[in-house]
Amino acid sequence: MRKFLIVRYGEIALKGRNRYYFENKLLHNIRTVIKDMSGVQVSKQHGRIFVEHDVEDSEELIERVTKVFGVVSVSPAVRINNDINLMKETALEEVKSLLEDKDYKSFKVESRRSNKGFELKSPEISRLVGGYIFNAIDDLHVDVHSPEFTLTVEVRNQTYVYCRVIPGFSGMPYGCAGRGMLLLSGGIDSPVAGWMIAKRGMAIEAVHFHSYPFTSERAKEKVMDLARIISEYTGKIRIHSVNLLEIQQAINEHCPAPEMTILSRRFMMGIAERVAELTHCQALITGESIGQVASQTIEGLTVTNSRVTLPVLRPLIAMDKVDIIKVAKKIGTFETSILPFEDCCTVFLPDKVVTRPRVEDIVASENLLDVEALMTRAIEGREVVDVEFEG
Repeated sequence: MRKFLIVRYGEIALKGRNRYYFENKLLHNIRTVIKDMSGVQVSKQHGRIFVEHDVEDSEELIERVTKVFGVVSVSPAVRINNDINLMKETALEEVKSLLEDKDYKSFKVESRRSNKGFELKSPEISRLVGGYIFNAIDDLHVDVHSPEFTLTVEVRNQTYVYCRVIPGFSGMPYGCAGRGMLLLSGGIDSPVAGWMIAKRGMAIEAVHFHSYPFTSERAKEKVMDLARIISEYTGKIRIHSVNLLEIQQAINEHCPAPEMTILSRRFMMGIAERVAELTHCQALITGESIGQVASQTIEGLTVTNSRVTLPVLRPLIAMDKVDIIKVAKKIGTFETSILPFEDCCTVFLPDKVVTRPRVEDIVASENLLDVEALMTRAIEGREVVDVEFEG
């Protein structure tokens, strides 16, 4: 009797002629996250991925696989020969094991017979297995409409029996949808934005802006910690750390004070685009949500967009803060994001900021600066660090 994880995937199955590319990418990503675990093999059969293993405590294996983007759900199962008596005995063992952790009172059996050569049809398998469990365990009754748990019997070339279905994050396999440059701050929003884009299959790098020594080394390390958390889902992430202080000082000296935020934002976008081009990224990714802060009015977004030619992806654009926080808590970034360390946006922050900027006014202010020289020095002085999950 071998132990397996049955791995299910969703929209990948709808990809037509390209389906095998996405399936193979998902297989590769699963193999990558479990490469340090011995006695584990991954294979693909008829719309399912099977992880065969001899791991005694499979919970870590399950946790790793469910965090792979593209995985809809996982079921720990046992594999047996196609024999109805074996099915009944194995099903009873699985149910007894489940009842050790929780006192369920009702169940049902679902059977799927893709192997049409097996002599019993699905309803007959369910009836025989369910009756065997019902007669063997007191105080457990059948409820086909609202059971507390469902035992599943899948009859293929061999039979798989399981009780649990553990949800994954779904999405698309990481790395199947090009590359994007994430503008990563130490706040709540941008880590969530990066995670959400990665969930759709886009590989990410990140650019982080700081104003050292006006901002601390600990503030920069906070951003690295956030990237490490995200890398549990994506693998290694490269961070480009850019000092914005000289640019902010120039804006503060030569430009109207209320334009500090929007001008700084345009410089960030322009620098991020240059770094993206150097690293073959095809889009910029931000954590902006419309109307959340002064620079995120539609006018502000229009002005920042006009600074770049690459597409700007904003996965949080229609989400409110409560929904963003829910995702941050789910993926593990929230507690780090709320640590009270300053970021570069707080440096030279004016008492009043422009909320309805016009492109021509902001460009006129930029013309008071040596934009090209400022951006070039900032890019040339950047630090590049690779971060990776350390769990």
